[in-house]
Amino acid sequence: MEITQFSMEEILDPTNIIEGKRYEFILDVEVDEEDELYHEAGIELRVLIGEKGEEPFILNYFIMEKGEGEYLDFALEDDELAEILAFCKAEIA
Repeated sequence: MEITQFSMEEILDPTNIIEGKRYEFILDVEVDEEDELYHEAGIELRVLIGEKGEEPFILNYFIMEKGEGEYLDFALEDDELAEILAFCKAEIA
């Protein structure tokens, strides 16, 4: 999996109910043709990151097929999640 483009936005909480900070990342990723996530139109990940205390963490993520805009019901592997979290942490810092 290779991240080719991304956007990041801090999610503001005007009510101050949520502790810490929240970020939304939209990641365009390339995956190998043999990977079960592969789609000809490509895929993107919507990743919600929380930052409270010492380390940012993944709150949730969604995988979307870009051509039809459909969400895919797949789970990422631990090493893929670690790679995504490391990327997001670097961008937040």
